[in-house]
Amino acid sequence: MDYLNWLLIGITGFFLLKQFLPAKGVRNIGVAELKPMLKDQAIQFVDVRNPGEFRDRHIHEFKNIPLHQLSQKASQLNKEKEVVVICQSGMRSSKAARQLKILGFNNITNVKGGMSAWL
Repeated sequence: MDYLNWLLIGITGFFLLKQFLPAKGVRNIGVAELKPMLKDQAIQFVDVRNPGEFRDRHIHEFKNIPLHQLSQKASQLNKEKEVVVICQSGMRSSKAARQLKILGFNNITNVKGGMSAWL
């Protein structure tokens, strides 16, 4: 019985930890790398924070699609073009990158540190 409890704890821990690991096939960049990319009109920039956060402060080139609406609104994005995702800290954008990967997007970039790192 003790073995079974440890096994369940281990499996649960693995799935919790997996949420915080970068998605496979997703490029992670810092804000310094983001700045020159903002001039590229071929890139789709998506801010997955809620509308209130976005209204308070955002980067002009980014379109607001809140994380909880991303699956429904992903059709507004072109799967053939690069998608750069950002949030406040990098956690929600990492989840967004994973969702986009599942939805068939292949060229996804996550901004580490998010808006907190943007000066």
